[in-house]
Amino acid sequence: MEFLCRGGGLDSLEHSYPDKAEPITAELLSKLLNAPNIGFAMVDEGLRYVYVNEALARMHGLPATGHYGKTVRDVLGDGGSRVEDTLRKTFTTGESFFNFEFSATLPNRSDAGHWVGNYFPIAQHEGKMKRVGVIVVELGHVQMRRNESGNSEAEARRLEAFLEFSESTRSTQEEPELIPLISAFVHNVVPHDFGNVAIHDKGIGRLRIYGLNNSSEDEWDGEDTVLPTIESVYGATFLHGDIKVHNRITLETSDLPLFKRLLKKGIQSVCLLPLISRKGTLGTLTLGRKEENGFHRHDTIFLRQVAAQVALALDNAAAHREIRELTQRLNKENIYLQEEVRSAQEFDDIIGESPALQRVLGQVHTVAPSDATVLILGETGTGKELIARAIHRLSSRKGANFIKLNCAAIPTGLLESELFGHEKGAFTGAITQKIGRLELADKGTLFLDEVGEIQLELQPKLLRVLQDQEFERLGGTRTIKVDIRLIAATNRDLAKSVQMHEFRSDLFYRIHVFPVHLPPLRDRPRDIPLLVRYFVEKFVKRMNKHIDAVPEEAMRALQSWIWPGNVRELENFIERSVILTQGKTLTVPMAELRSEIDSSRRDSTLESLEREHILRVLRETGGVIAGLHGAAARLGMKRTTLQSRMQKLGITREEYQN
Repeated sequence: MEFLCRGGGLDSLEHSYPDKAEPITAELLSKLLNAPNIGFAMVDEGLRYVYVNEALARMHGLPATGHYGKTVRDVLGDGGSRVEDTLRKTFTTGESFFNFEFSATLPNRSDAGHWVGNYFPIAQHEGKMKRVGVIVVELGHVQMRRNESGNSEAEARRLEAFLEFSESTRSTQEEPELIPLISAFVHNVVPHDFGNVAIHDKGIGRLRIYGLNNSSEDEWDGEDTVLPTIESVYGATFLHGDIKVHNRITLETSDLPLFKRLLKKGIQSVCLLPLISRKGTLGTLTLGRKEENGFHRHDTIFLRQVAAQVALALDNAAAHREIRELTQRLNKENIYLQEEVRSAQEFDDIIGESPALQRVLGQVHTVAPSDATVLILGETGTGKELIARAIHRLSSRKGANFIKLNCAAIPTGLLESELFGHEKGAFTGAITQKIGRLELADKGTLFLDEVGEIQLELQPKLLRVLQDQEFERLGGTRTIKVDIRLIAATNRDLAKSVQMHEFRSDLFYRIHVFPVHLPPLRDRPRDIPLLVRYFVEKFVKRMNKHIDAVPEEAMRALQSWIWPGNVRELENFIERSVILTQGKTLTVPMAELRSEIDSSRRDSTLESLEREHILRVLRETGGVIAGLHGAAARLGMKRTTLQSRMQKLGITREEYQN
């Protein structure tokens, strides 16, 4: 093979077809070319045959001279597309490809065939590759040499089983789906009384054992058993790629539990075969028979081909699975990116010019360029996500993902999986691997809304991510490194939650690096007309209406309403008003608003009185809270209690300090 790849002695090849073969002058190739069961061919850049030996001609059912000038597709038919692909790869990359399996019914043969081919480049004088050599062995012929009794029907059934198995596993993506197909295939081609497949699970570094159905009524080794690679029966075969055959004597002298169980069931010989693919050893195939010395040396030639077919099926399934998982991840990232684009378009500007809002925007400009963790505090509906997006867009991470997660919207049992992701089989229902929000936010920003709703047992894991920028998926062992910036938001009093032991103090201090307090809409009355006009314009475009005026009386009513739901409530109210409007002047359901105002005033009288009383005392003390002459002492409260009440009532420093 070394000689072929370097092209020595092949320089005198001439381009002469169709009526004669291209001469081969290298005597070292004579034994290979004349071997009765080893096919050899050369093809040119147009994938036309320029040389075919007699063995390959017999395999194709076409005389050697009938190949010259014809393409691979002409000789092999439509089933030769996979062979064409591999030949083109050899021409393109200059690499050799070995143990390529091909099954088809050829145009010049009535029966189906199954072959293993090896492809290698052949260089010319100027170094340019103009030929590819092919060495082919037909699996059926290997068996016919053994089958001296001439039992062609049994060999035909085996060959058919190879073809059916190859076809049925081409699109199989999951191991549980593949195991029954492997079981049926092995049962059809190899008589045995015991069988299993051990597949290496890279995630846990162990072998997963799947029992194969066979002629025995028992499940010998227990399905889905997980064993260490070194200590198990299968270790030597898996690690070193060696075929191991054990007879009754070695089974009896062994201390391995599996061998002892097999002896009790009457198994007297065992053969272990490595499942080797282009990516390395995937696991092992183990077969047992009740007859003593049931596996002979010549059996291993065929058994190796069986194992190669099983390995190919497992390799294809793994490739399909990797492609599917990558596609799912790309689709999920695409969804997040689309949501981000839509959100960015919808909130192109933050509406308002009140001092309270301008103060918040000043804080946004200050903290955005850094990677500091930001905690956005405010009542529901005040626009916490909008501020978080503004911080992201003004930061150095604006080109990466902005990933959001509402911790209150995810069921408690699924929040960990949603945040960290999970491996396949991590819990009931986890049939595939899931990429968590942390991974999606890598190099970008993660926005955790309602962070105060995260359950206590999950908080240490989040703290570790913030401190070490690493985590493991649920059910996984591999540490995943990430680079994220966290922006958290809540409408809860987290300090009070810490006192109530509902939120970890260490996590609170970690996310309370740069707090931003959003004012409620009732403290921004001058922003209400701007917001009303903005929302009217938004919904007018969506509903294809024409509204160009808002009654002054309606605007004054909107400004006097306390808006417990803040900007979100105002937006929904304006949408309802646009729906009700028939002309060009906005129709505001005033009666509904007055009813809500009266009801709210009745419900909030005591709270409003308390708020005004606290504000008056704060103004009288010049904003001093602690001390003998501070507001807390005058109100008969502890300093911490007063601060908690001020936060709950939305009292800001601007309201009581001149």
